This record gives sequence, structure tokens and C-alpha cells, in this order.
Amino acid sequence: MSHKGNQPLRLLLYFRVIYINSENMKTTYFFTAVVALFIFSSPNIKAQDWPQFLGPDRNSKSPQKGLLKQWPEKGPEVLWSVNAGAGYGGPVVRNGKVYLLDRDDETGDVMRCFHLQTGKELWKFSYDSPGSVPFPGSRSVPVVDDKHVYSCGPYGDLYCIDVDTHQPVWNKNVWSDFGGTKIPVWAISQCPLIYNNLLIIASQAPEAGVVAYNKLTGDVVWKTPNLGNESYVSPTILKIHGEDHVVMVTSSTNTFSNRDAEVTKGKVIGIAPQTGKTLWTYSNWECHISVPIPVAAGDNKLLITGGYERGATMIQVNKKTDGSFDTSELFTTLEFGDQTKPPLFHNGYFYAMYRTNQKRDGLVCMDMEGKIKWKTGRNPNFDRGSMILADGLLLATDGLKTLYLIDPDPLAFRPISKADVLSEGGANTEGMSSVGGSTQNWAPIALADGKLLVRDQAKMVCVKVVQ
Repeated sequence: MSHKGNQPLRLLLYFRVIYINSENMKTTYFFTAVVALFIFSSPNIKAQDWPQFLGPDRNSKSPQKGLLKQWPEKGPEVLWSVNAGAGYGGPVVRNGKVYLLDRDDETGDVMRCFHLQTGKELWKFSYDSPGSVPFPGSRSVPVVDDKHVYSCGPYGDLYCIDVDTHQPVWNKNVWSDFGGTKIPVWAISQCPLIYNNLLIIASQAPEAGVVAYNKLTGDVVWKTPNLGNESYVSPTILKIHGEDHVVMVTSSTNTFSNRDAEVTKGKVIGIAPQTGKTLWTYSNWECHISVPIPVAAGDNKLLITGGYERGATMIQVNKKTDGSFDTSELFTTLEFGDQTKPPLFHNGYFYAMYRTNQKRDGLVCMDMEGKIKWKTGRNPNFDRGSMILADGLLLATDGLKTLYLIDPDPLAFRPISKADVLSEGGANTEGMSSVGGSTQNWAPIALADGKLLVRDQAKMVCVKVVQ
């Protein structure tokens, strides 16, 4: 996403200063009108959209202002609720419409579109892709622009759908198109990324690592070789020494699923978004099921996190005098990590839900040197939930039923309000007992126009979180 679109917001702040200091009521009304016209007529401003995985800048942060500073005793107002199938894929929002890739394992994937204000289902498009894996259902977050919504199903079906005609423009398979046969253990969990005229996604099939398609035609513009062991990480764009790099993480060898495989380390790879050229590689990552994307930590530092069972590693990307890059490891800790989502970085501190197969550390705060500031442990418990930073506050689900409003303070865990916005439901998988709990609210949440979208294994709810 281009950061140029934020310029009108800076002008908005300038006009507000005039508004506050003006003693002339006519001048006040004049500047208010100018501000409103400037914001809503600018084609680059989509302050109320949540168009991709983890929000406008793919970093779990929202430009939303005016959040409720405390909730009523009964919790924030639930505006609407719709039924959804089992799954872990979250929604996106563009131009007042909500898009969710839903799934019925007996038939296939379903792209559903809802009205943000009312929850009314406006249209849906489905295609055949039956099958089931452990932790069944959807697992991908779409990406949407003004004309198309793009999504990838658990069997690799990549679709570009016209948001006006509701019909596919093109479709590919990111797995079988590049020599993939047996689907990875936990299926394909890719959240596509739009970069200029490209749609970028990780295939991780034998003949391709990361792939860039022409977003209008589906033609392959570039692809990398296979990058290593299977991973469930989606690519992201990060600024490295002032340049855009596609950054991808691969896993170390999963010896539980591949007992006879050669044991190799995972990697963090920086890729040129225009060409697919590998720019740098960090090759000492040990997490056998990598899921979270890397997080930019300023000064060309990246935090890589996992939950099986590495924790976190901070790396530095260095630019040499000849223009090439290399990396150095700053620290590794087992006391901080996240199994399914990237940490949230705010004011020099990281916040993450560190619940793994072996740890129950709850919500954890860590500083830039890898020192733990506090942990909630099991009281309260945070189990693979999702977090957003908006208006200086954290909106966080606990992975089950509860939504929290939290003051992000490195000195202590400071909850402001909480409310149960989901109810018992959930899903069981054959051969696995109680897959993750009764509700499994593990999907990424989304915030648009003051409305927070939260889904579990049975429904999606829309919660009003603004004044």
C-alpha cells in the first residue's frame, strides 16, 4: 500500500488547528466544509477501509479515531451477526462492503459479500474444491481493491473476482500449477498481497517459492525457485533501507510430519518486488510450523516470531557499500512469540499472544532488547486471538469468546473493558478431540468505519466500537 495516501490526513490536522483557534464561527464552518470535501473527494484516501490481511499497511494498525474509551457494563453494541462455516480466515472491507472467504468442506470455497452497515448478504460466488484437513474450513484473508477481490483457498485455488459482476476474471492454482501434489499438512493458508499491478503470493510448491501475477490477467510476471520447507506464512512488503522488499519466512524441517526428512533450518528472505530477485537471506530460523509474518521494528530491524517452539528472533538487515545486503542476528528469545499472528509493535514495544503447545503465557509485552516486561499467563488467558491498534488502544480477542479494550502500557497489563461477543459453538475434527476449544476465535479481526468484525467457527459479528 502506498503511504502517499496519508498526505491529506496531515492536511486535516493542519485545518483542525485553524478550526480550534478560530474565533469566527463562519470561518469555523468554512474550514470544516473544506476538510470534509478534501477527505471524501480524494481518490487515494480510504481511511475507513480494511482491504487486506492485518489492515491498510499489513501491520495490525488502523487510522480509526473516536474509539469508545470504556464500554457499557453489557459491552459494546453488536450491530449484526451472520452465520459462517468453520474456519480461520478473517474478513476485509472496501467501500462499505465486507468480503469473507467462507468454506463448506463437502463442496468448496465461497466468496461472500455483505453490507457493512446492515450485514445483509449482497452476493456470493462459489467453486468446487471439496476436501478436509485437520482444523477444517477456511484459513485465508482476501485482498480487495476498487475493482476486484482476490482470495486463495486451502487447496491453492487463487481467484480474481469482479466486485461488480460477481464473476471470476481469472483463476489459477498456486500449488498444482507449480508441481505441487500432496497438500501440506495444514493446507495452504495464503493471504494474497497487492503491490502496484502485481498480486503476490507464496506458492511454496516444488517449482516455485513466491509468485507474482499480473493482477488483471493472472499471467505470471515472476517467480522465485522453491525457498525451502513448507510454511504457512504469507509474504509482506517491508521498507528496508528505504526500499520496498517482499519478505518471506520458511519453516525449519517438521520432523513430526517428516520423520525421515533431512533436518534443515528455516529462512527469512528479502525479495525485490519488481523482479523476484533474492536480495538477502537469514538462514538460522528454527520453527517447524511458521505462521506469522515478520514485523518491522525500525532501523531496518525485523522481528520473526513463531510458536513451534522457537519464540522470537530479531535480525538486522545491513546494506553494504556495493549496494548488496546481508543480515545479522541481534537476539533470540524463547520467552516471547506468537503461534498464529504477528506481534503488534507500538512505541518501541512488542505485544503478542504467546500460547503454544508448550506455553500458556497469555498476552506478553517485550522491549527492543528482548526483555520481557510482563505476561498475563492464564489470568486472563489469551489463546491465538487477534489484536488491532486504533486510537492509541488495543482491541483484542482472547481466542475464545471475549473481546478486550486494553491500554498498551509496557509497565503493566492494563485492561479497560471486556465483553463476551461470541457464544459457545465450535467444531470438532475426526481423530482430534476438541480442536482448539469451543469457539476458536482465531481469525484475524478487522476494523472499518467504527465497526469491528469478529468471527469464530459458526458466525461473524459486527461490533460498534466508536463513540
